[in-house]
Amino acid sequence: MPTTVPPAPTTASPSSSASPSGTPGAGAGEALRRGDTGDAVRALQERLDRLEYWVGESDGTFGLLTEQAVYALQKAAGLRPDGIVGAKTRAALDDGKRPAARSKDGHLAEVDLDRQLLMIVDDGAVSRIFNTSTGTFEHYTYQGETYLADTPRGRWTVDWQVDGWRDGPLGRLYRPKYFQEQGIAIHGYTSVPPYPASHGCVRVTLPAMDWLWAQDVLPKKTRVWVY
Repeated sequence: MPTTVPPAPTTASPSSSASPSGTPGAGAGEALRRGDTGDAVRALQERLDRLEYWVGESDGTFGLLTEQAVYALQKAAGLRPDGIVGAKTRAALDDGKRPAARSKDGHLAEVDLDRQLLMIVDDGAVSRIFNTSTGTFEHYTYQGETYLADTPRGRWTVDWQVDGWRDGPLGRLYRPKYFQEQGIAIHGYTSVPPYPASHGCVRVTLPAMDWLWAQDVLPKKTRVWVY
């Protein structure tokens, strides 16, 4: 069941707020989407951050990272993840919708395959939430052999890592944190849609992976639960 935090302040943003570039932001009640700028976007970013959805910098520009955070919120709330902040998504923001952890103690990463969410958890409390894209669970062929693109469920541990790009057999992985013996990792990638799209790894954006490294969130021996 999703958890909640107190509702957002009800003070409405000005309907014609503008960014430094002069691009108007959406007014109160209007949908927000990628490309929008202004005070309404900054308020959205700050609300997402308070709910622990990783949004990067709250700069008033609705870019890739804001869209990723909106995807994650929509998934946690059981909404269709389209990245657009309309009435239902605003209600989820106001209600403080957040996913709940399954673990009860310690520091670990949880990967929810059904909702396509990566969560950082400390003593049972979710401290950061990311949109992720995992294995498609479809078959693919590599060097004449057929494999299943699955992200194995289970309880694993980060056992090795590469601080940089790694050219794997199926493509390039950015700063991967490997946690499963078949070469499954949490890693940065240039495309992180709100649905399964990988050969089995757990994708996040390149900036999100940089943040995970910079904050030392996933050091070696970190537990990783996949369910």
